[in-house]
Amino acid sequence: MSQAPITDRPALDPLPTDGPPPKPKRMRFDWQKLRDPKTLIIVAVVLVIGYLSLVPLLYLLWGTFFDSTGLTGAAFERAYGTTGLGELVYNSMIFATGATLVSVVMGTLLAFLTERTDVPLKRLIFAGSLIPLIIPGILYTIAWIFLASPRIGLINRWLEPFFGPGTFDVFTLTGMIVVQGMDNAPLVFLLMVAAFRSMDPSLEESALMSGASLPHVFRKVTLPLAKPALFAAFLIMAVKNIEAFETPALLGMPKGIWVFTSRIWRVLSQHPADYGQAGAYSISLLLITSVGIYFQTRYSRRGKQFQTVTGKGFRPRPMPLGRFRGVIGGALLFYFFIAIVLPAFILLYMSTQPFYQVPSFETMTNLSLDNYRYVFDHSQTMRAFRNSFILGIGSATLVMFGTAVASWLVVRSKLPGRWMVDNLAFVPLVIPGLVLGVALLFVYLRFPIAIYGTMWILLISYVTRYMPYGMRYASTSMYQIGGELEESAQVSGASWWQTFRRINLPLLVPGLVAGWIYIVMTSVRELSSSILLYSPGNEVLAVMIFEQYENGQFTELAALGTLLIGSLVILVYAAQRLGANIGVKS
Repeated sequence: MSQAPITDRPALDPLPTDGPPPKPKRMRFDWQKLRDPKTLIIVAVVLVIGYLSLVPLLYLLWGTFFDSTGLTGAAFERAYGTTGLGELVYNSMIFATGATLVSVVMGTLLAFLTERTDVPLKRLIFAGSLIPLIIPGILYTIAWIFLASPRIGLINRWLEPFFGPGTFDVFTLTGMIVVQGMDNAPLVFLLMVAAFRSMDPSLEESALMSGASLPHVFRKVTLPLAKPALFAAFLIMAVKNIEAFETPALLGMPKGIWVFTSRIWRVLSQHPADYGQAGAYSISLLLITSVGIYFQTRYSRRGKQFQTVTGKGFRPRPMPLGRFRGVIGGALLFYFFIAIVLPAFILLYMSTQPFYQVPSFETMTNLSLDNYRYVFDHSQTMRAFRNSFILGIGSATLVMFGTAVASWLVVRSKLPGRWMVDNLAFVPLVIPGLVLGVALLFVYLRFPIAIYGTMWILLISYVTRYMPYGMRYASTSMYQIGGELEESAQVSGASWWQTFRRINLPLLVPGLVAGWIYIVMTSVRELSSSILLYSPGNEVLAVMIFEQYENGQFTELAALGTLLIGSLVILVYAAQRLGANIGVKS
């Protein structure tokens, strides 16, 4: 074997001498990289996320604390001098806490019985628990007005021979709490099902074999193990309930029960609108929701203390309910009858009546489809349908594409400060919908380009509001993709855009489709920010239903709501089928 000549070896660096140390090389910025499509796309996404997250908040603070004379607190004096801070905070806290307790208790019990016991009709319970997710909150609240109103409520008419007139009154703080709690129980059910499904049952089985009763096992073993998911569900529901608008507006305002969101809407709907006062309420609401998000984030870091899924294999075995199995199954069917069947029935019944009457055998002879014909013949209603679905599909598509690029930047790249993009995308989560609407009003009423009064401001609102959810869906999916695939494509000569489009996007499709469906469903039913930002000609369905309720068009809004629910079911089914046919196939 011949050896390479010594002269072919690479030259070694000279040994350091006693002279002055060499000067460090200056880093030169490569301006050519700015023309690279990868750089342009990433910079555009970062700028858009930063603009959407920070600019409305800065304008909200400026418009609330500054006027033509400079720094002032006059907006807070007007806000809390009118109604009183104590009453507003008390109503808001009682409503949010009570509705949270109702939704967490109902959702957790349903999830526990479905996943950890041998309760009958499990598939029916699982499907029935998720149905209220498809019904928009404003329709669910209106349905309960016609079920539990003291004068015209169907349930009160049934109970009148036994307890007298007006047994239930939905227009009270208790009524608001129960309706809002039942509307949000499916979200808690979804969170807790995942926690119970992944929990090692060996501790529960050991307790049962030691002679402990099922309620004792649930209280002493199951609940402590599910504490992180339970606490997360409690805080998420608390934030969601304190920013709720539909229930306080429809049930609380007629009896003068004010919370922050209904008060914001009132000061902006009167003439002249007081934007400073709305800003003062919005900042107070923002501080309360920020505290909830802070504690939720801080507590989630302690989740490792409650890990029960380890490398040890396990097979979940349902706990027997014994002689109570039939009773509990009957109680669950009664709950679904009250929480789902009755609201859906009253909406469907109202949509077939010429005017609202309490259901009876006589009124059942008046069934007709005239209200559905009215919906299709009314140009304003059809325009609202078109606007809602254009905005829902458009905002979902923009959010999922933008957050897919942003998640690549956060998860894959090594750029310094990439964590800031993730945090900026998370900021709108602490902004309630009504507060976001007020903040966008502050921005675009002063904007030189006429965006206020067009559909663009609604699109900006939806994209801003649902960006945190899109980021969570996209980044979770991006973490599951190994970096070797990208490296192989780059070694083969593919550009960044080709790699992202041909490798990453197909692998991200399941997560992106799930996020897209969630954003479409929630944006089509969105009311809180839309009711502040819409203008005549740009109405959306939720605003249309709200206005029809205020105008007394109950049967028409029931027909419109029924068509909306049917359209959402078809859209979700089509999106799932489409998602199954694109992307990577096994």
